[in-house]
Amino acid sequence: MIRSLLVWTVFGVFNTLFWIVIAAFLSFLPRGKKLIHRYVAVPWARIILWGNGVRVTVLGLEASDNDGAYIFIPNHASFFDIFTLLAYLPAEFKFIFKEEIMRVPLLGTAMKWAGYLSIARSSPAKSRRTIKEAIDTAKKGTSLVIFAEGTRSTDGNLQPLKRGAFQLALGSGCPIIPVAIKGSHAIMPKGSFILKKGAITLHLGNPIPTADYTRGTMSNLKDRVTLSLRQMLEEEER
Repeated sequence: MIRSLLVWTVFGVFNTLFWIVIAAFLSFLPRGKKLIHRYVAVPWARIILWGNGVRVTVLGLEASDNDGAYIFIPNHASFFDIFTLLAYLPAEFKFIFKEEIMRVPLLGTAMKWAGYLSIARSSPAKSRRTIKEAIDTAKKGTSLVIFAEGTRSTDGNLQPLKRGAFQLALGSGCPIIPVAIKGSHAIMPKGSFILKKGAITLHLGNPIPTADYTRGTMSNLKDRVTLSLRQMLEEEER
C-alpha cells in the first residue's frame, strides 16, 4: 500500500502535472498540438511504467511497418494498457476513449489538446458523431486505437467486442491490427489502485484488411479479430 501511494504520488500526480504544463505550452504553438502525443504522452507513459517497475516487450513490430493508417484494437484488462500503448505502440495514433476518462480534471484537457476522441456510451447521437469524426481522422492518415470491449475486463479474460470499432474500420477502409496486451491485469486489475511490479507483453497481430467486408458481414470481421486476439493471448500464456 505504501509503495503504491508513493508511485501514484510521484509518478502519477507530479509526473502528470509536469507534462500537462508542457502540453499547455505546446498547445499555443503553431501546429504544436500535433507534437503533444510524441513529446508529451509518450514520455509521460514511459516514466509511469518505469516508476512502477514495469518491463515491456513488444512483438510483431513488422505488422505496422508502412505509412498507412490502421485501426488498432487491443484487449483491455487494466488501466496500464493505456500507458503501455502510449509508450510502446510503434505508430502515431489518436485514442478513442469513453467519455468518463476525458472528464478527469487536467488530464482530460490534455487529452483533448492531443486530439484524442471521446465516445459517449449513454448518447447514441453523440456516439455516431464521434464515429464520423474518427472516420474522417483515419481517412486523413492518422491511426486510431479503440478498446472494442468497451471497458476493462474484471478477470483479465477477453470480453465480447462491440460493433462500434468495426463500424469505424469499415467506414474508414483502414486495416485492423489486433493488439494483445498480456500481464497488465496482474499489475493493476480493474477496481484496485494497488500497484505491483511486473512484465507486460505488447503483441501486434497481422493486419486484417477491411475492404472485402460490409455491414452485412461485419460479424465475420469481428470474429476474425476476436480469434486473432485469443490466439495471441494464449501464445503468451504458454
